Amino acid sequence: MRKVIANEWMTLDGVVQAPSYVDEDVTGGFGHGGWHTRYLDEVSMNWVIENVRGAGGYLLGRGTYEIFAAHWPEAPEEQQVLAGPLNALPKYVASTTLDQLSWHATRLDGDLVEAVAELKAQPGRDLVKYGPGLDRTLVAPGLVDEFHFLLMPVVVGAGTHLLEGVDTGGRGLELVDTTRFGNGVLALTYVPK
Repeated sequence: MRKVIANEWMTLDGVVQAPSYVDEDVTGGFGHGGWHTRYLDEVSMNWVIENVRGAGGYLLGRGTYEIFAAHWPEAPEEQQVLAGPLNALPKYVASTTLDQLSWHATRLDGDLVEAVAELKAQPGRDLVKYGPGLDRTLVAPGLVDEFHFLLMPVVVGAGTHLLEGVDTGGRGLELVDTTRFGNGVLALTYVPK
């Protein structure tokens, strides 16, 4: 049975919106996009690369799929270490509005919880989930087996927070791995108790 690993880049105050680019997601007038870029050095980037390479496939929401599909197939040479696995491995996309998918992507039809449970039951390497939208659906029913957080030493205040509005019942997590990078970034791995 495969695991689902939720991979999130997060500020100290729990914001997960638009970590990579200024105009990545301006929903709600968010004006702090790209907040992680000044903290991603070579050592923390190696952590990111290992997470991408270790996947057997990727779970993406519609928004994350659209951002990734627009960028990674045409990524510049210096980003090929990430683009290679992202382009080659299967993507499973949760969307009710996208009819045409490309980039080795399959739309998850029907009940999302059932569809992800079926993917988990298949043999193979673990599924890595990117983007915060799916967390709101997958965490409460217990479909996330690990959380990999890259915690950046920045506070942005406004923006979408991880699991905003989701009742998880106060589910506890156990910290199973910590890596501190020289730039103040922490890589934290948690599993549900």
